[in-house]
Amino acid sequence: MLVLVAPGQGAQTPGFLTPWLEIPGLADRLSAWSDLIGLDLISYGTTADADEIRDTAVAQPLLVAAGLAVAEVLGASPDIVAGHSVGELTAAALAGVLTPEQSLTLVRERGLAMAEAAAVTETGMIVVLGGEEEDVLASIDKHGLTPANVNGAGQIVAGGTLAQIEEFKADPPARARLIALSVAGAFHTEHMAPAVGRLRTAAAAVTPNDPAVTLLSNADGAAVASGAEFIERLVNQIANPVRWNACMATMADLGVTTMIELTPGGTLTGLAKRALRGVKTVPLKTPDDLDAAREALK
Repeated sequence: MLVLVAPGQGAQTPGFLTPWLEIPGLADRLSAWSDLIGLDLISYGTTADADEIRDTAVAQPLLVAAGLAVAEVLGASPDIVAGHSVGELTAAALAGVLTPEQSLTLVRERGLAMAEAAAVTETGMIVVLGGEEEDVLASIDKHGLTPANVNGAGQIVAGGTLAQIEEFKADPPARARLIALSVAGAFHTEHMAPAVGRLRTAAAAVTPNDPAVTLLSNADGAAVASGAEFIERLVNQIANPVRWNACMATMADLGVTTMIELTPGGTLTGLAKRALRGVKTVPLKTPDDLDAAREALK
């Protein structure tokens, strides 16, 4: 039972696309998508620095384009697909709900809308590792933050204003370690509410298909029943928490045996190693990982 997963914002690193461009046809595909959405994906994925690709309006389409391009190269036929946050748009194309072009058009609007929302108030996100979950959630609530990503494996990402985050850092949960996340705003919190309307308008122009394979939702880990349901969940998810722990619980219930994480891989397979014991994981970080992924497909 194979699941293909797509990472979310924060997984990007400077130059991560460079080795992939040596694969014939991949640069042409990315160039065509760049023209479609008016964003130089190749430049941002090869020569841009960390601050440039931290920009929400850049990071989101870059991640979706990279994931879709590498999925084409891999050529796998998954039983299940899932994406973390913006990775849901990658997963939707892999499931046949949207075409790659529709996913990229929507993610461009999503990124711009969320960047606008993030500019209203200085907000950010911080990763909480370890600690008792009940204590961590209570501390997050105490400081007025939102548990924006409940990722499982002892990891929760909190979002809120920079002032709230500083107070949280000064009074952290017991036995927990805090790591600042390289994103431009408090995604999946109330601070993203202004972006919902813009994405809803863009999504209204799209006619989705029903999923051809099992497509899991970040909202609750459930399989999406129809294309229309996916679109509604996608729009609402901007301002609501990601429940990746619930997605992994569904994967376990469905009997997943292998997880391949699309480029830039590593984040979600890292969580799976701790939460999905016994599941074979392959993160696609560079083309050198393709052989391991194809071996896993056997």
